[in-house]
Amino acid sequence: MNVVLEEIQDIFLGLGYSIAEGPEIETDYYNFEALNLPKDHPARDMQDTFFISGEILLRTQTSPVQVRTMEKTAPALPVKIIAPGKVYRRDDDATHSPMFNQVEGLAVDRRITFCDLKGTLAHFAREMFGGKTKTRFRPSYFPFTEPSAEVDVSCVICGGSGCRVCSHTGWLEILGAGMVHPRVLEVSGYNAEDVTGFAFGMGIERIAMLKYGIDDMRLLFENDLRFLRQF
Repeated sequence: MNVVLEEIQDIFLGLGYSIAEGPEIETDYYNFEALNLPKDHPARDMQDTFFISGEILLRTQTSPVQVRTMEKTAPALPVKIIAPGKVYRRDDDATHSPMFNQVEGLAVDRRITFCDLKGTLAHFAREMFGGKTKTRFRPSYFPFTEPSAEVDVSCVICGGSGCRVCSHTGWLEILGAGMVHPRVLEVSGYNAEDVTGFAFGMGIERIAMLKYGIDDMRLLFENDLRFLRQF
């Protein structure tokens, strides 16, 4: 996990991003409301949350770090950060864990476009999975970005020709992304008429599993030296 995280960090540090961190125990406001997820929003059902009390919880994503960073920085520009860290959701099987690691990224400035987002993530994919890696953007929905997309890479096993791992589609999903929703910019201290931004988020375990052909996420947490020495 540390090997993959360091590689991700090095790629984005090379693009001028800095690393930001935030608390794992969060408030409902930063984890949900500031990210355009009010208390009655149906998208809250997409995330099974560990609540400590009525307004205090274990963060379900590192997105709160984006809001906290913008609050501290506004109205200064640009903002370019990645936010790695542990997140928690009520899920546990071969491809999900109640605790996993995320890296989210944020860029805010004047005249940032979706093309900038596509170029950034295409560069990341080539650096992480190899220079011939292709990327594909599919329309999706996230409350805190608009427009939003799921991002796929050409299958790291078959190179895009189709195999069992990619269900013969030639593509593997790696992350979600989009343009920062104007409401998120506004509550964070920026004028959405003057600035734009993009954000993206990926699971480090997911990236490691794809990069190294690991089929069970739980292997990453068992501290089995026979497994870990392969890397």
